[in-house]
Amino acid sequence: SSGFVESQQGTFGFANRGTLETMSMFKRFVEPGRLALITYGPCTGKLCTITDIVDQKRVVVDGPEELTGVRRHMMPIKRLSLTDFRFAAKRGIREKVLKKKLAESENIDKFWASSWGKKLKTQEARKGMTDFERFKVKCAKQKRAKEVKKALKK
Repeated sequence: SSGFVESQQGTFGFANRGTLETMSMFKRFVEPGRLALITYGPCTGKLCTITDIVDQKRVVVDGPEELTGVRRHMMPIKRLSLTDFRFAAKRGIREKVLKKKLAESENIDKFWASSWGKKLKTQEARKGMTDFERFKVKCAKQKRAKEVKKALKK
């Protein structure tokens, strides 16, 4: 007895770890219609949608440019961070249909409303701050912490 579980599809992992039919290791797949964040290059920090898969390492992405500022171009998967947001799309989807589907699904708005999107917005706001603005934020945080400490003492 080697500990392997036999199933209709074939041999799966060890019996004491549960069946792998119900377990899924990955939730975000590279697929047409998947919203992604560009992490490297001239479009860093912009959202794009995967429109086609070229090979194991490259995909074609499109913003569309009017919405996100990303033109349709080929990009290595390593330079993308996949998000949870997607919509059903066929490979090579046209820009007109892509705009319509993005408007229907509201994925871009959902991303910016998520904790990841909010974090990116705050990072961007901090980048644009002057030294004095950072000082005011620090003072406000200290004041708030003092008030919280005072309220918890009661």
